[in-house]
Amino acid sequence: MPTDTSSTQLRVGVVAPLTGRLAPLGEPLSYVLRALAPHLGRVRNGARSYDVRVAVRDSRSDPEAARGAVRDLAEVERAHLVLTMAGTQVLPAVTAACEELGVPCVSTTFPWQAYLHTRGASTRDRFRWTYHFAWGLDDIAAVFADLWEQLGGPRTVGCLWNDGLQGQLLRDERYGFVPVASARGHTLVDPGGYREGTDTFDAHVAALRARGAELVTSAATATDLARFHRRARQGGPRPRLITCSRWLTYPHTHTTRAEDVHAELGDARVATLVYWSPDHPYRSGLDGTTCAELARGYQQATGSPWLQPLGLAHALVEVAHHALTTAADPTDRAALADALAGARVATVAGTLDWTAGPSPAIARMPLVGGQWHVGPRGPRLAVVTNTGSPAVPLTGSLVPAW
Repeated sequence: MPTDTSSTQLRVGVVAPLTGRLAPLGEPLSYVLRALAPHLGRVRNGARSYDVRVAVRDSRSDPEAARGAVRDLAEVERAHLVLTMAGTQVLPAVTAACEELGVPCVSTTFPWQAYLHTRGASTRDRFRWTYHFAWGLDDIAAVFADLWEQLGGPRTVGCLWNDGLQGQLLRDERYGFVPVASARGHTLVDPGGYREGTDTFDAHVAALRARGAELVTSAATATDLARFHRRARQGGPRPRLITCSRWLTYPHTHTTRAEDVHAELGDARVATLVYWSPDHPYRSGLDGTTCAELARGYQQATGSPWLQPLGLAHALVEVAHHALTTAADPTDRAALADALAGARVATVAGTLDWTAGPSPAIARMPLVGGQWHVGPRGPRLAVVTNTGSPAVPLTGSLVPAW
């Protein structure tokens, strides 16, 4: 049954981390909503036009607040569709609430296996209302292996993984790092998890040094990684190369205000995954903007450097527009969910195809590898390996710390 047959207004709810530790995700999403307002404010579906109201709620970077935001959007705003970007605790809270309340949801920002795992699902499970697009943990491992191999043959790689959910996922024997690394001849040394925010990494440094691990892979926060690198440098020798996902896909200067962290990570020459950049060769199917134009517009409007989530935020809105304009009845939540299930959308983050995903309701994105290079205007993310997506041009060379 239609959600509301008495009105021609469509309502899109957005759950965004406008405050709290995930606020760096909320900034690009807020910008995109403003920039695409002319395209989303009124849409045409077949012979009929609809006004679109966008209602934004702050998740406060907290799972309980995120669930409350979804309930408000679903029951008070009567949203036809919900969009969200969040982390490993907040995003599952949003999607689970949408599934429970029967509201179509499109989400992004972390690996699809983590998306399933945090919801207690397997690759065979099909969600009725919730749809996600991202890369995989195995994709990250493959990109990092490409980076390690630029320094020579099979390597011994130390693992700096936490004792929480993030570390648990990276250690998973099915889709974590070990299957990919082992198949390519690399040896992973995991001295055990650490507690985030710890003041000392002495035991980890000693264990990795004892095993001769010149390379380190991690998913640490900027602060924790800087502490580890400082301790490793003091004891010598420091890691020749660090590959790190999670917050290090952002500029160091954007994840913390601590100048000592910026200096430490600049010296570490951290390499990371790249899922979107101004140099990616994609163009929006909604407004025709290129990746370079999107990054430039963001920088001019905000005075801040572009962020990788900017491309994901733009793609979220593009997918929402696609669903609203192609659903059999855009006032019917079930029809919108059906439109998402069969969607193949050309976005500024690449073509997202929910009909060919690794799991139902998942659209997969490719990855390339990058490295933070210190420049006169601050950290610059250079693409240094593009095996996973050769169409993305290389913009620099991998430079080890020594």
